[in-house]
Amino acid sequence: MNKLLVLILFASMLSFCKSGSAVVKNESTRESKNTVKHLIDVATSNLGVRYKAGGTTKSGFDCSGLVFTTFQTENITMPRSSYEQAKIGKVIPFDDAQKGDLIFFKTNKSKQINHVGLITEKTGSEIKFIHSSTSKGVIISSTKEPYYQNSFVQINRVIE
Repeated sequence: MNKLLVLILFASMLSFCKSGSAVVKNESTRESKNTVKHLIDVATSNLGVRYKAGGTTKSGFDCSGLVFTTFQTENITMPRSSYEQAKIGKVIPFDDAQKGDLIFFKTNKSKQINHVGLITEKTGSEIKFIHSSTSKGVIISSTKEPYYQNSFVQINRVIE
């Protein structure tokens, strides 16, 4: 009987892990602000690091690798691809975006989400975000830039 219970629990844990959901960190407002500040500090400490497909270290990042590694510093487990990261947290309206939210794009006429950034600032209708660009490495860009205006898809809140 105990072995059966263990097997059922193990099977339910496996199906949960396969669901694609990550930990959404629920904390007090002050703790959330500290977490977001830390995430932005970690991400911006990588400004200027070159782009590297599949990269997750200071020797090079791709966009989802930067997000994956940054959130890891707060013990928040994220999927490795931007497409899968777009399924985490809660999709929110553009106007409700805040520092620490993730912003997603379909670039180069892609049919699915293929690019992610971490929002560092929001003023009026402009959002600034840090990401790893194939041409410039880790940089801060703006939704006011036509390239990102035209490829914007959604914003997700991961830190509540």
